[in-house]
Amino acid sequence: MKPGLSAMKSKPLKFAALSAIGLALLSALSGCGPDQVLAPPAPPTVSVSQPVNRQIIDWDSFTGRFEATDSVEVRSRVSGYLEKVAFTDGAIVKKGDLLFVIDSRSFQAAVVQAQGKLAQVRSQLALAEQEYARAKVLIESKTIARSLYDQRLQARQAAQAEVLSAEGALSNARLDLEFTRITAPMSGRISRKLISEGNLVNGGNNNATLLTTIVSLDPIDIYFDIDEQSYLKYRRQEQGAAGQNLVRIALPGQSEPALSGRMDFIDNRLDPSTGTLRQRARVANPDLRLSPGQFGRVQFSGRPSYQALLLPDTAISVDATRKVVYVLNAQNQVELRPVQLGKLHDGLREVASGLRPEDRVIVDGIQRVRVGETATASEQALALALAPKASASEGAPL
Repeated sequence: MKPGLSAMKSKPLKFAALSAIGLALLSALSGCGPDQVLAPPAPPTVSVSQPVNRQIIDWDSFTGRFEATDSVEVRSRVSGYLEKVAFTDGAIVKKGDLLFVIDSRSFQAAVVQAQGKLAQVRSQLALAEQEYARAKVLIESKTIARSLYDQRLQARQAAQAEVLSAEGALSNARLDLEFTRITAPMSGRISRKLISEGNLVNGGNNNATLLTTIVSLDPIDIYFDIDEQSYLKYRRQEQGAAGQNLVRIALPGQSEPALSGRMDFIDNRLDPSTGTLRQRARVANPDLRLSPGQFGRVQFSGRPSYQALLLPDTAISVDATRKVVYVLNAQNQVELRPVQLGKLHDGLREVASGLRPEDRVIVDGIQRVRVGETATASEQALALALAPKASASEGAPL
């Protein structure tokens, strides 16, 4: 066969093969219809729940310091050498317990001297009484002069005055002797001794030697300052400490308040240097675990209890500068709701405004939805027991 004839025969064969491949591709493409290529994705599935509707108490929190309800500085009323210290440093003492003893020998001698003086003036009074009695009888019969009767009367009155003076001196000497035994004026915890045995103790009202101090422990007070903004808020609500006097107290390291007390004092003016108002609450301390100087976190309600809607923080989003939540309407379409938030209550965030109790809030799957789209709802109940525990009303509003 000639070369030219062979080339002419191979061209129809190549064209036929290419045509068959093209028809196969068209046939494959014709099997995928337009509906199958452009079908929309299935609506996303989200978890929705109605907000928790709960009666709550809004607690405000302030830092306070414990102080003793009563405290006393133990000083001597008489001067003398300290003979004995009768307590252990830092012990709990009761009212009337012996604390110090001062050398009493000079005071015992003063008592004896005062007793002798009293006996002397009483003898003089007895003589004056007898002479006055005779003079009274004689003056009635005009046997003695009137001047002599007056002298006997004056002597009797002077003797009576001497007896009163001597009795007072004896009582004072006995008091000084009693004051050589210094006892606890109140119950509480005593400090250390500030003077040792054998030292001279100065007594009296001025410059008396400080021996030790005692502070009461049960009950104990906690003082705290509220800021001016809170003070104005309570005034507007006509509440404040006098109306809501129950307080809760958490000690350092405690996540939940473990103590309770009642407010019993509000200062009469704000501190102009700090703009705060001093307040006080009294707390029972039967186990004496609280001591003056400790810090505590005081929580008290500035308003009556009220109904509030609560959501987990995971259901709250940020849209520009506002807080929002996503809800599903009756047609399962996504809507955006701007909200105002409050504080945390048992791990759930208070929604102050912008939400209704019947709203179905998206609590899981927010990142999969857009406003106006339809979503498939999976109902979920918000259980407080499953929420992470947190201190009541912790944190400031978002």
